Amino acid sequence: MASPTADWERVGDRYYRKVKLYDAVFDQDLELENYIIAGAPYGGAIALYRDEEKLHAYRGTQAAKSSIDIYSCAGKLIRRINWDKGSIRGLGWSEDERLLLITEDGTVRCYYDLQGDFTQFTLGNGAEEHGVKACRFWSSGFVAILSNNHLIAVSHYSEPRPKLLATPPEDQVHSWALIPPAYTLSRSVEVLLAIGQSIYVVDATEAEDRILQNGPFKHISVSPNGRFVTLYTEDGKVWVISSDFQNKLSEYDSKAKTLPKDVQWCGNNSVVLAWEDEVHMVGPNGAALKYFYDGWVHLLADIDGVRLITNDVCEFLQKVPDVTEEVFKLGSTSPASVLLDAVDQLEKKSPKADDNIQLIRSNLDEAVDTCVRAAGEEYSTHWQKQLMKAASFGKSVLDFYNSDDFVEMCETLRVLNAVRDYRIGLPLSYDQYLRITPERLIQRLMNRHEYLLAIRISEYLRLPTDKIYVHWASQKVRTSSSDEDTICNQVVTKLNGKRGISFETIARAAYDEGRGHLATQLLNHEPRAGKQVPLLLSMEEDEIALDKAISSGDTDLIFFVLLHLKKKLPLASFFRTISNRPTATALLESSARTEAHDLLKDLYYQDDCRLDGSNLLLSEALAQSNLQTKTDKLKLASKLLSDSKDPTALLHLKSQTEAQHLLRLQDALDRELEAGYTGLSLNATLHRLILNGYSKRALKTQSDFRIPEKTWWWLRLRALVAKRDWGELEESAKSRKSPIGWEPFFNEVLGAGNTKLAGTFVAKCTALTAQERSEMWAKCGMVGKAGEELFKVKDLNGLELLRSEASGGAGVEIERMIAQLRPRK
Repeated sequence: MASPTADWERVGDRYYRKVKLYDAVFDQDLELENYIIAGAPYGGAIALYRDEEKLHAYRGTQAAKSSIDIYSCAGKLIRRINWDKGSIRGLGWSEDERLLLITEDGTVRCYYDLQGDFTQFTLGNGAEEHGVKACRFWSSGFVAILSNNHLIAVSHYSEPRPKLLATPPEDQVHSWALIPPAYTLSRSVEVLLAIGQSIYVVDATEAEDRILQNGPFKHISVSPNGRFVTLYTEDGKVWVISSDFQNKLSEYDSKAKTLPKDVQWCGNNSVVLAWEDEVHMVGPNGAALKYFYDGWVHLLADIDGVRLITNDVCEFLQKVPDVTEEVFKLGSTSPASVLLDAVDQLEKKSPKADDNIQLIRSNLDEAVDTCVRAAGEEYSTHWQKQLMKAASFGKSVLDFYNSDDFVEMCETLRVLNAVRDYRIGLPLSYDQYLRITPERLIQRLMNRHEYLLAIRISEYLRLPTDKIYVHWASQKVRTSSSDEDTICNQVVTKLNGKRGISFETIARAAYDEGRGHLATQLLNHEPRAGKQVPLLLSMEEDEIALDKAISSGDTDLIFFVLLHLKKKLPLASFFRTISNRPTATALLESSARTEAHDLLKDLYYQDDCRLDGSNLLLSEALAQSNLQTKTDKLKLASKLLSDSKDPTALLHLKSQTEAQHLLRLQDALDRELEAGYTGLSLNATLHRLILNGYSKRALKTQSDFRIPEKTWWWLRLRALVAKRDWGELEESAKSRKSPIGWEPFFNEVLGAGNTKLAGTFVAKCTALTAQERSEMWAKCGMVGKAGEELFKVKDLNGLELLRSEASGGAGVEIERMIAQLRPRK
């Protein structure tokens, strides 16, 4: 097996390596020099677009059609997107592998799944008038420069809000780059423009001249961490300066007579320059390394290195990680290097293995950790195994060692080796894997339709798999040529028993594809009504949506459907839809009672609910302050009931007629006597008339409205007591009979405090027992009279109880009565 240091090169005091990832990447007929290439970060997909400014060999009409081809790093074609929407001025990727295309007129397309699905927006801000000249991208946004040098920034693709930056000078821009918002003090994107001899820094508020003297600068490149800037001068020199333009860190003279085609950073510590078939890598302090190729080479920068793409090969150029250098560096005596040698001796069954272990015994745990980390940095499975064997051997010797990192690295290496396979083409480094996270890696596999591998990795890493199954099913309903019933059965059978499956998402994909019947079938398997209903409404399956909402028992969901239907349907159709659904009708009624009386009237009219409609008008009438309005509404309410044959309706009609009569009476009383009668009930009206001394008017009203005698006597009694009209009450006592009896008179008068008058009613309460009348006399303070009542019925016990309340002459009289009734000895 080749030594792991075979591809190392020393640049200054550091080592760099160029790892061959894949060979035979592109067809030899593909002229890479004629293509614009953009690579997604973290070893992602590669987009190729034919450079419109270069001539091409004619290869037939099919090949002449413009397209954006998306490949894996291994050269596997993932998708071909046909393009006829104008000249492309920006081609780039987001951190989550969205492909961005920006046309000359400012139209932006965001392809979010590698399969041709996209969202679209426009830049505005003069982009259509002046035209987009070029674009630069960062992980979540981009900046477009117009032909008039105006800059438009988009910070988020999910909610794009194009924003015009400060206006720079209108002179020629030789080159430009940007510093992402995460690495600026202002937390907004900063654009570096090479104009004239200097560099301008443009942000949202100002364009500042950094006053440099050695321009014009033909290339500008910013390091991944935003701390350093590379400038390429017209005379072939490379400057590395700090991003605040205060310190010049290194200088390199390429001695090249032609400008490089591209300048990119390799991680944060070296710069790569690419000509047609030649690559220079400039390290710290101006040290350099040169590579030569047989064909055109493209640079695809990443966070920890740079990918080199030719027709023949895909390579990854990076600084040798510190842990790898510690283990494999020639002559290294580090504990990890000794531990690796010990494993080699162990395989040879040499006793030197134990000698090596004893040599590093005090640092063995450190050696194990280093070997584990170094294994993650290796692309060769052979050296991965050797390093993990060394770590396993070392930890077996230790008495105590936490194996969590070891186990996690074993899992990580299995995942990385699986996705690095040429059939997948995701050559992630360990650092890139940590940054992208397993969840986003699985999303990338789903976008490539590598569902089996995605499921296996998810299960291996103990991650949920529901999104993978849903994504598979969504693609199935979009692309399958089978009939809809067969597709539904296949999807349901496959997903049966799987946890967390959202059939609503799958149904939406089917509906978007024009398969409405299939969407409806799939929705029947969605257990959450809150997910079913909105999609059914968007599919115009209104009645099914309403039935689903009702069966869920969720009143908020039912209201949501009802509001949607009310806005969408004519009123008559809306009422017909809910007429045979009592729950929906009841909810509509309860809501409309407080907010929409007109809607409720229409509903009652549509359903011929005369009584309910009449009651609604009656409640409105009672709420009115104007007499005429109140009367008109009562007439309308009566009119609704006039043709009804329902006995209950006839009773209501009579009540409403009387209500109109009462309103007219009260209006007359307000005009003739005094204000304040309107709005009172009939009983309250009579009470007020008697209270104000209009007894004859009250008597006539009682006659007109045929108020029962008992009701009339009660009203008159309470009004007279409230008025304290004792004379009228004495006159009432002279009557031989009272329809309500005489006890109410006693109670009301006594409650008003007139004990003397109350006593006149006791004797008239002939229906009561002597004991009850005695109690009434006692309440009036007439103990003697109370005793007489008890004496008449010879109630000795009652008299003895009454004796305690008596005093003075009444007491003597009570004693006499007791003595007469007590048996003699």
